Amino acid sequence: MPSEPLTLAFDTSAAHCAAALLRGGACLGTVYEPMKKGQSERLFGLLEELLASQGQSWQDLDKIGVGTGPGNFTGIRIAVSAARGLAMSLGIPAVGVSGFSAARFGSASDTAVALPAPRDQVYFSSRGDDAALIAASAAGPALGLPAPEDLVCRIARIAAATEATEAAVPPAPLYIRAADAAPAADQPPRLLDEPLDDG
Repeated sequence: MPSEPLTLAFDTSAAHCAAALLRGGACLGTVYEPMKKGQSERLFGLLEELLASQGQSWQDLDKIGVGTGPGNFTGIRIAVSAARGLAMSLGIPAVGVSGFSAARFGSASDTAVALPAPRDQVYFSSRGDDAALIAASAAGPALGLPAPEDLVCRIARIAAATEATEAAVPPAPLYIRAADAAPAADQPPRLLDEPLDDG
């Protein structure tokens, strides 16, 4: 009898690296490390440690789940890029799960959710992933972001339950506001196949 599918989920959308391994409906293990930066250097080591702790390898995975935000721009890009790369190299689906979906897991689909945002604001959503950036004081009663270990277990459960047709769409970052970064002022390098400007 074949074993139940194995799902690896991870999230770096806030000041942490967190991951969970799910077999069927049971979370086999979770790891969580708080960090404000350095997620890109730490993520794969963290994932390998989690897999090894449960006697599993990359080749044993059936699905990837990844937190898509909203949250830290760089952190979201790190996790989503990692998930897409793993899915491609392992030949398995990767499923993006928003913080709103994870917060609502087990609740009604129209339950209000308020996720942390900079400058005393929250990403507020009353349904799905449609959201606005509002003052935290205006959010009223709403679900917040679960603790990181709970968050990644929820991401894993949602990813595991996602149908193949939905999982065929690659995960993408969920941004509610524009980036705080300005475009580079330097001129881009000249491509080698461009003609030289003699004028």
